[in-house]
Amino acid sequence: MSQTIAPRVRTLLLLLLAVTGALLAGSAPVSAHAALTASDPQQGSVVKEAPAQVSLTFSEGVAMSDGSVRVLDPKGKRVDTGKTSEQGTNTYSVKLHSGLPDGTFTVTYQVVSADSHPVSGAFTFSIGAPSTTSVSVSDQEAGGGVVGWLYGFARYLSYAGFILLVGGAAFVLACWQRGTGERSVQRLVVSGWLSLTGATLAMLLLRGSYTGSGKVGDIFDLGLLSDVLQTKTGAALVSRLLLLAAGALFIAVLFGAYEKREDDEEKGDLTFGLAIGGFVVAAGLAATWAMAEHASTGIQTGISMPVDMLHLLAVAVWLGGLSTLLVALYRAPSIEPSAVRRFSRIAFGSVAVLAATGIYQSWRQLGSWSAFTGTSYGQLLLVKIGLVAVLVGIAWISRRWTARLSQAPAMKAAKTSAAAPVKAAAKTSAKASAKTSAAASAKASAKTSAATSEKSKESEDEDLETEEEKESAATPAGGGDGKRATQLARQRAAVATARDKRLRDADPLRSGLRRSVLAEAGVAVVLLAVTTVLTSTEPGRTVEEAEAATAASSQEATGALAVDIPFDTGGKDGKGLARVEIDPARVGGNDMHVYVQRPNGKAFDIPEVKVSFTLKAKDIGPLPVVPDRIATGHWTASGVQIPMAGNWAIAVTVRTSDIDQVTVDKNAQIG
Repeated sequence: MSQTIAPRVRTLLLLLLAVTGALLAGSAPVSAHAALTASDPQQGSVVKEAPAQVSLTFSEGVAMSDGSVRVLDPKGKRVDTGKTSEQGTNTYSVKLHSGLPDGTFTVTYQVVSADSHPVSGAFTFSIGAPSTTSVSVSDQEAGGGVVGWLYGFARYLSYAGFILLVGGAAFVLACWQRGTGERSVQRLVVSGWLSLTGATLAMLLLRGSYTGSGKVGDIFDLGLLSDVLQTKTGAALVSRLLLLAAGALFIAVLFGAYEKREDDEEKGDLTFGLAIGGFVVAAGLAATWAMAEHASTGIQTGISMPVDMLHLLAVAVWLGGLSTLLVALYRAPSIEPSAVRRFSRIAFGSVAVLAATGIYQSWRQLGSWSAFTGTSYGQLLLVKIGLVAVLVGIAWISRRWTARLSQAPAMKAAKTSAAAPVKAAAKTSAKASAKTSAAASAKASAKTSAATSEKSKESEDEDLETEEEKESAATPAGGGDGKRATQLARQRAAVATARDKRLRDADPLRSGLRRSVLAEAGVAVVLLAVTTVLTSTEPGRTVEEAEAATAASSQEATGALAVDIPFDTGGKDGKGLARVEIDPARVGGNDMHVYVQRPNGKAFDIPEVKVSFTLKAKDIGPLPVVPDRIATGHWTASGVQIPMAGNWAIAVTVRTSDIDQVTVDKNAQIG
């Protein structure tokens, strides 16, 4: 049985790593956490005179440096001064050179949101009249590419290391103090510390390139590293390293000095001290995430940061303790049922804390029921909730195995005590019967028994002599005694270990618990990957507020109508968003702009776009419009005639390749 378990475990782990890699690889297109809500000049607008500056307004505060905003003329030449300044709440501007020619200008920006994620994008405006432009905006998103993947993987390792470090130490201190002497448990906790430390160092090195150029060669740029250390995220990572130094001392005491204490009172005092010190270090580590990511921005930050810390600690105690229990069940010679029971109660409490803090976090990050299905954050959150439900279901099965395992020693003791009187009665009866029969056969068998006894003694003496001869022959003279003794000790230890493993594998209760805990750990690995992707996804509340602000700003400034229509042509790289802007959205002639974007907000270079208008209530249309392409992902048409006010169906036909095409529509009030 033991020979078949190991390959299954390895296969499961490889499968889980593959799923984790796929999830992390798919996380790159959704890294922005601040959205552009307004600009001056507006996206796609045509101004009569050249503006003195370009202003950008975001949904939350961003970190911006000189060069974060660039303005390019139709030939691709920079026309900004490169100096950015803050003009108001979440509004930033860059000055333009004087004497700009007419034509279409491109504005690109790359900043870092308040929750530490890079944000980039681009839009166009025109002076005098639209024109063709040679500017091609790259599809590479900030935080993407090889550097983005490496940074995402380091973030996953940091979460995993935190869980193993904190959860493993908590399991040993609170549930199984004898585990401080188990090598497998020691290796697990130390591996967590090493993973968290290595991932933190990697994130420090990657951070500058991750939020900037995205080039692999910039990873070891000391200038970028110096800039990172001056940011909120850099301070959080450095604080994490300092806390990990204290964590190393904690591990040394836990697995070194603690095991050597024999006095119960002294051991109790040390346990209390380790519990207080360990909690301080664990809470400090959790705070390094809370102070630099989602919890530090948005509404109710004074509440959300402590709640986020509780959430992380509860996850670590539950999943880290689960991992330690799995290692103990597979590697340790034995584990007391009482330790499993204690962990079961602690895990139940952790799940309760997770549920309470998770509900608050979901409300805070989503803000509406529609965001559950209408945003990427909500969809990922639904996946996470489903995985937690599966995990809780498997945990319920594990609790049943724990209860049966706890009852097993009592059942064995009861059977032993019930069988004792029967054995005693049988022994008394056997003695009485022996006395009755012995009188009749004693004389007849005396001679035979004596002869047999003599032969048996002789045989035993010969066997003992043979064993002694073998030992003396196998043991060389002089200094070979120590080597022989060491070899024999190793052989006996190996035999004893194999025998203990066979006994563990033969126990059906222990095997059942191991299987259920292994299944829990497998789901936990995938859950952790989804959580890592979720933390790098724009919250649903931010998405909806940004869309509302953009629409309100556009309508208030020009009275223009903006309609966003998602599409999917079904082919490779066929998903995107078509944004139709109609100005002034009244009866008569209108200017129309169509912006085709990828899911990550970048301009989508496609071969053809068509638009038509239909007023079904009056049986008018479809009225076809074929806009002209003026830039990558930007199409425009002038003099679009709307003959009557009403609820018009705006249909957009998008062709992404020679064979991949789709028509999508949306209703909007015009006039």
